[in-house]
Amino acid sequence: MKILVVEDEKRLGKLIKKGLEEENYLVDLVYDGEEALNYLSTQNYDVVILDLMIPKLDGKEVIKILRAKNVKVPIIILTAKDEIKSKIEALDLGADDYITKPFNFEELLARIRAVLRRDKDIKSSIINIGDLEIDLAKSTVKKSGQTLKLSAKEYLLLRYFVLNKGKIITRENIINAVYDISFELNSNVVEVLISRLRSKIEDENHKYIKSIRGLGYIFDVFEE
Repeated sequence: MKILVVEDEKRLGKLIKKGLEEENYLVDLVYDGEEALNYLSTQNYDVVILDLMIPKLDGKEVIKILRAKNVKVPIIILTAKDEIKSKIEALDLGADDYITKPFNFEELLARIRAVLRRDKDIKSSIINIGDLEIDLAKSTVKKSGQTLKLSAKEYLLLRYFVLNKGKIITRENIINAVYDISFELNSNVVEVLISRLRSKIEDENHKYIKSIRGLGYIFDVFEE
């Protein structure tokens, strides 16, 4: 695991670096916001530990720039500022956690482990099938990189299909998964919903939903 520490108090920065290296992390240490962005533009890090009050570009500006560029590295704010407003601003800008000075080093290690676990969980929640990307954590769907606008029920149906890829799904299964009220099984509500979903996720080269006569449906990548 590789960590970038951004701390303008050189003595403290070196102590953090030394402590993390003793825990077998690979650590780079920089002292200002511009240098931090330079490192982050050329190297991959698993966590950034970022002081808010740093020269050239302050910590909040660094967070803003990183998130605007869709850099999703977990960020832990480390600062002497303990005001609620500062914490809220940093978290709203995209920081993942916040710890104030003076701090217990064991607590910092625990927070690093926690954001690494969360990041792993989020990454594992993204499912790629064909040209579709389904983010289960954010409830978003992309097709060929473009975000799709799905209704709530269309998304629930797609999510159910994705989590049961390759299995036969009956109409009853779909009704139970998508609707919270009972529908008459002779209603065409399922067929209409599937038709709408197909129109959004399928095209000439990408087919995902196959009807199995008398049984239901299968969701997978099908060759035409």
